[in-house]
Amino acid sequence: MVLHSSLITVMEKAARKASPKLRRDFNEVDALQVSRKGPADFVSNADRAAEETIVEILSHARPDWGLTLEESGHTEGADRGSRWIVDPLDGTTNFLHGIPHFAISIAAEVNGETVAALVHQPLTGESFWAEKGRGAWFSDRRLRVAARRDLADCVIATGIPFMGHGDSPAFTRQLSAVMPEVAGVRRFGAAALDLAWVAAGRFDGFWESGLSEWDVAAGILLVKEAGGFLCDYRGGDAMVARAEIVAGNSQVQSRLHKLITTANKG
Repeated sequence: MVLHSSLITVMEKAARKASPKLRRDFNEVDALQVSRKGPADFVSNADRAAEETIVEILSHARPDWGLTLEESGHTEGADRGSRWIVDPLDGTTNFLHGIPHFAISIAAEVNGETVAALVHQPLTGESFWAEKGRGAWFSDRRLRVAARRDLADCVIATGIPFMGHGDSPAFTRQLSAVMPEVAGVRRFGAAALDLAWVAAGRFDGFWESGLSEWDVAAGILLVKEAGGFLCDYRGGDAMVARAEIVAGNSQVQSRLHKLITTANKG
């Protein structure tokens, strides 16, 4: 049995405490009161309630830490070098349409570096977690990225621009470059889970742009600690700053990055 650190323990506690309400609201999705944040970008009462529950537990455990939250923005803590990065409901649009694919994402950052991460699926109870230097795990099973090297054997995940978000012409060029080279492309609508599934070897690779910090902070560490590689579209490590990610094992990530780079020059 793998012993959890205090960070992972509190993150798991927060996610599991928020999950029952999300499950109940998901089963009553037609009755949810929903407001609009922007074009096709929804936030529900369930989203806010989950965030409040998670913040309560995290803040009790680390009262001096800052918080970066999807719904509530950033709050500076007394310890200016440490913060939680939280997406209480990654895949909100799926949730509000009764599509059972969404997750809670929590990352712990110390001195600008993510040191612990958790992606939890409320409907299945699955938890993917990682700590810097300790590897990535699914419950007590060590995770490794998929070993496939030939793109023709690979299933690649991505995100598709939607109303008011993203560069549709650029994505169309990228998709046209990737599709003929791979076994399949999937768009499931929850980037935190996409990256967790890359870490677990369910997806062979992933690319997307326009993602926010809370969408990817936990997933980036999961992929790294599972032996994967990530870069932005320029080949650097500014994934969060540039809001661009290409991920996979060393071979798949490199080849996928070349395809994206070539498409972006088109």
